[in-house]
Amino acid sequence: MSQRSVERTIGKLVTDQGFREEFFRSPEAASLRIGVELTAEEIDALRRIPRSALAEFSARLDDRICKLHIITERLAQEQSR
Repeated sequence: MSQRSVERTIGKLVTDQGFREEFFRSPEAASLRIGVELTAEEIDALRRIPRSALAEFSARLDDRICKLHIITERLAQEQSR
């Protein structure tokens, strides 16, 4: 187990809504995309964190430390107008 990998993943789960959504769809791929290798045990533990708790904590953080999440599909629709 790598504590640094777990901490980095938790940080991304809290500050990056897009990563959070990707992680809960495909944790292995999402983790590798940010350059961390997690064990099956670590992934299981992280997936047990309620999404609502992550989102609520994220909402309490200063916007300057959270990544702006723009839904690509919505952006494409707005650009085509």
